[in-house]
Amino acid sequence: MKLREDEVRVPSAAGEIRAVVLSPVGGGSFPGVLLYTDIFQLTESTLRSARRLASDGFVVCVPEIYPHGELGGVALEFDDAGKARGLAGAAATSTAQFDADRVAVLDYLERRADVSSLLVTGFCIGGHLAFRAALDARVSATVCFYPTGLHNGGLGSDVADSLARASEIRGRLMVVFGSRDPHVPAEARLATIGSLYGSGLTDLELHVFQGGEHAFMRDVGVRHDPVLTDLAFAEAVSFFRGR
Repeated sequence: MKLREDEVRVPSAAGEIRAVVLSPVGGGSFPGVLLYTDIFQLTESTLRSARRLASDGFVVCVPEIYPHGELGGVALEFDDAGKARGLAGAAATSTAQFDADRVAVLDYLERRADVSSLLVTGFCIGGHLAFRAALDARVSATVCFYPTGLHNGGLGSDVADSLARASEIRGRLMVVFGSRDPHVPAEARLATIGSLYGSGLTDLELHVFQGGEHAFMRDVGVRHDPVLTDLAFAEAVSFFRGR
């Protein structure tokens, strides 16, 4: 499927949010996916993932997660300096600001004539942001890839109440972990799953990919696992399509 790629500016109360939108060429209406990046923002690696998802018949919107400060317009390098700046960006952003930006992007997608429904996905910190987006009743399905900080509220400058609000989720939810992820180890996965089931969330799908390290779907660096990446994408697309 051929794609169109546009850079857009999404209006929000705090200022414009830079985003890239991938959409199928040829017209028609498709499910819209809000795709959250990891801490490195709009890297070519993440955009390749977005293109891959869009090519399965989705309109994919990838916003910056730090659009309002010094990291606005910046794609960070996958090195120690880039990691430090990305973590600092998270530490400088409140949960309320993340939430407000999410509402703005979902509003933008909902207004598009080529979007038929709202879906969400994300990687790492973006997996946690995707979980929070699932709290929006407009979102019909969410896929969280190795979400960090979900088990203990670690997200931005304050402690997020994400798991405590899990009972508010009305759409379908899928969570993907890697078995060798030091950021979401077995005890963190157990705490997350226990909280989700304890909240009464029963329409839930869980995957723990054996041997998967943190960011195993990022196609840059030694942690990338192409086989697990293919499996995870296939599961996500099938899930979004309602199986």
